[in-house]
Amino acid sequence: MKAIITTTNLKDGRLWRQEELAGGTVDCVHQVTVCPDARYQTFEGFGGAFTEASAYAWQQLSPQRRQAFLDLYFGEDGLRYTQGRVHMGSCDFSLGNYACQSGQSDEGFHTERDDQYLIPMIRAAQAAAGRPIELMLSPWSPPGFMKTNGEMNHGGSLKPEYRARWAECMAKYAAHYRSEGCDVRRMSVQNEPAAVQTWDSCVWSGAEEGAFAAEYLSPALKQAGCGDIKILAWDHNKDILVQRARETLSAKGAAQAVGGFAVHWYTGDHFEALRIAKDLWPDKELWFSEGCVEYSRFDGMTPLQKAEMYAHDILGNLNGGISGSIDWNLLLDAKGGPNHVGNFCEAPVMLTEDGAGFTVQSEYYYIGQFSRFIRPGAVRLGCSAWTGSVEVTAFENRDGGRTAVVLNRTEKENAVSITEDAREAWNFVIAPHSIATLSW
Repeated sequence: MKAIITTTNLKDGRLWRQEELAGGTVDCVHQVTVCPDARYQTFEGFGGAFTEASAYAWQQLSPQRRQAFLDLYFGEDGLRYTQGRVHMGSCDFSLGNYACQSGQSDEGFHTERDDQYLIPMIRAAQAAAGRPIELMLSPWSPPGFMKTNGEMNHGGSLKPEYRARWAECMAKYAAHYRSEGCDVRRMSVQNEPAAVQTWDSCVWSGAEEGAFAAEYLSPALKQAGCGDIKILAWDHNKDILVQRARETLSAKGAAQAVGGFAVHWYTGDHFEALRIAKDLWPDKELWFSEGCVEYSRFDGMTPLQKAEMYAHDILGNLNGGISGSIDWNLLLDAKGGPNHVGNFCEAPVMLTEDGAGFTVQSEYYYIGQFSRFIRPGAVRLGCSAWTGSVEVTAFENRDGGRTAVVLNRTEKENAVSITEDAREAWNFVIAPHSIATLSW
């Protein structure tokens, strides 16, 4: 039986190199065992965030380069993304603060910025992909007049008297995007509800999120004809996911209204927290909804270190039970913005200094080792490895084809023998600081 392996070794400049492997005898000392009978979560797909910063940067490119950029992410020869995330109202990666309503007497609903930047990019991405891109909508802050601190930035909380009105606004966002041909499937209650940031932010307790979802947001979505949209809570770091989920689901009606939880990576791995949450609430989806190379935290990392950080987190999240994985900004300018509070970051694709072209970063290729081969509808399979020096995950796609991704972050090459039945294996050597994808 033959298989195709795709390997990456940034040090040698080899990206997505393919070769055939013949079956051989099992090397038990270096064995990776895939167990097809052990089946876990169904995976919905990979993607990235459509932010105003990304859309603004994209619009600076020529039509030809815009298309080339979209092909990198959504085309068959690119990352084959199928998912996206969109901020409702402004976020830090916007050109400035903006909201869907401007004041207490303003009963209108404003989508000018979405219509100018975000929706055209999403439509173009769908054209490049040849299919709808499933979207998650996430608010960073309600309009300032609805909050206890009177502004969109610096935290504050939603005033109780505006809960129904804000839920109606959120439902209108979903309805508007759908009316424009955008495939909204999920919505989180609040981005990073435990963080007070210098940019757009709003604080919610877990119980408040659960009650809001059950009493206001779910009914508003149904009223707007969007009752099939799945509501996600938390949308913050993995470290306290279990505690937060328990608090949220304890609110009356929340167990029915909340369909899952979204997580970020900014407080470390905590892959075990994902597994615990999945064990406790197996009917709830878990989504990785944001992670990036923040210049304020990861300055000085080499391109290889950035790529390996991405791959290690994706592997751990997949094995922890996530249902989908969405990276942060799809595109940023050479400075790491625009960002209206200077919170600059790296994206897998960046504009050149003159803004006329773009460059592909190392993490792009490592993401591709997963996104190109683990397709929507794939089911995670059980797998085990002989040593911690290699990290591995395995999936079966809808067509019955199977894929294993192996990551080697060590300084040494590793012999790998992948087998399903301990009788035949596919043997190869994974180079130091490399990632390999085996499909059969």
